[in-house]
Amino acid sequence: MASRRNVRYTPLPVEDGEYSNPTKEDVDLRFAYTPKSYRRIPWKSIALALFLLLLGTSLLFLSYFIFTGHMEGDSSQAYGLLFLGFLAFLPGLYYYIGQ
Repeated sequence: MASRRNVRYTPLPVEDGEYSNPTKEDVDLRFAYTPKSYRRIPWKSIALALFLLLLGTSLLFLSYFIFTGHMEGDSSQAYGLLFLGFLAFLPGLYYYIGQ
């Protein structure tokens, strides 16, 4: 692809006050608004994510111990705990790491 070497760009004319320091009258309030909900830390959501993460981890460990024979139990119980462990672990991990 050929490049243009002889092109010169010139700045556009600026209206008065457009790029100067904005005052209160120049600020568009539609874009300056931030609700208080964005400034607060969602402690309940963080607690839920940690709870799901710990619950899923413990269920996964229980299923591992049943599979390896360190705990007594049927393989169907181990598969059930494995499934429930994944169901609890993945949303907790997603929220905890994603935030």
